[in-house]
Amino acid sequence: MFAKTDRKALFKSPPTVFTDKLISQEARRSKALEEQKRRRAQKFESSRQLDAFADLNLGNSDDDGDLEDEPEIIREGVSGFVQMVSQPVETPSLSSDAHNHETVQSGKRRGKTRRKRIKAKSSTWADKCMYAELLEMNEEAHLWDNQSGDVIDGLPRDLEAAWVAVAPVPAGKRCLAVTHQSAGVVGISPNTTLRSRVLGKMLLPRFPSSLPPLTVLDCILDVNWRDNGIIHVLDVLKWKGQDVGDCETPFRFWWRDTRLAELPKPPLPSGRFSFTVPSTTADTSSQNAGSLPNMPTSERERYRFPYPTSFVPIPYHIDTTLTSLSSFIIPMARSTREISVDIPVNVSPPEFTSHDMAVDGTHDSAPLRSTTSAIARVDSDGLLLYVSHASYEEGTSPLSCWIPNKAITEHPELPSSSEGHDSPLDVFQRLVQRRTVRNLHVVLGLQDSMDM
Repeated sequence: MFAKTDRKALFKSPPTVFTDKLISQEARRSKALEEQKRRRAQKFESSRQLDAFADLNLGNSDDDGDLEDEPEIIREGVSGFVQMVSQPVETPSLSSDAHNHETVQSGKRRGKTRRKRIKAKSSTWADKCMYAELLEMNEEAHLWDNQSGDVIDGLPRDLEAAWVAVAPVPAGKRCLAVTHQSAGVVGISPNTTLRSRVLGKMLLPRFPSSLPPLTVLDCILDVNWRDNGIIHVLDVLKWKGQDVGDCETPFRFWWRDTRLAELPKPPLPSGRFSFTVPSTTADTSSQNAGSLPNMPTSERERYRFPYPTSFVPIPYHIDTTLTSLSSFIIPMARSTREISVDIPVNVSPPEFTSHDMAVDGTHDSAPLRSTTSAIARVDSDGLLLYVSHASYEEGTSPLSCWIPNKAITEHPELPSSSEGHDSPLDVFQRLVQRRTVRNLHVVLGLQDSMDM
């Protein structure tokens, strides 16, 4: 019997390489970008409401005062015509109400009562993340484009000028961080929820954070967030109610880094949360024990973050030239990132004698907490590429490409299945080097032709 295939890992498997230009990833990417430009222009034109004021007439000018036979027109502003823009609210008619009443009466006459199966309403946050497609690459050298002379290797033709790289992408769970209006103090009152990528379900109960209200961030919850309290911020959709997703990729990433750097230092988790390690996560804590080597063993086993406290942006790179990709970005996508975090440490309360006076709750049983700095090591999961001129798009989109640094196999649950297989990042590195050599040959050929 064959081993059961992990369906969660098969979504990364590359599709069949298409040589037809009409269905290739490059063609779908161009079509998606044109559709995005069309929607942006349509949204801009609809916001101006020009059709509602096309036949607007404010009357004759002051120069036409000799026309005394015509009635006088009162000149007013355009504020009175704003009601023309709003659509009338449709009210149910009497005939429809009567029909519905007859339907209900006929249903009551039936002897059997049937229960209608009502489909569960999907969450408003379902499938809101911009999910990248796996970059379709091909190393076969015989696939040539006879018209332009370029190899159809799957790499974007404008890779060096119109793309933004994100690396190293941490391993974790993709989610949305959504903040709400809260009456309490920011950072103390619970105001943030995490929503899953596919179904939009709540991953954690509402917890406090330093994020402003009405903010939506595209995040990756670190696999070891219980140990380091880190949630990685990939992109920004809204900030304080302002829609940032319609902006281009470099501006969104700059806005993300700038606004996160302005946030105050996150406070310590409240004492009402339990910091004991559950029995069901004993194996997980032992597996992740190497993520915080500077922490004592007793502290690492005793403390567990009840919710993520550190919102860390993922580095992005605007320079995507072939030289920068080979020498800097690809090696970074393979490396382990080190992040400094503050870990709360429980401190025993001071001992008091019977002669000491208890003032303002100094004899409370809750222990005091201080912090100690530690280095959290975050493993990389690969490299992301974004079209620089594209805006944020919900769902799976060819405007973002994913290049994992682990081999993709049909049986990922087997430990030896990935041995001897190249990862997509290895293939991407070889294609970048091949394109670099080819460009060098083209430049040398032009120089020789000029010398002749």
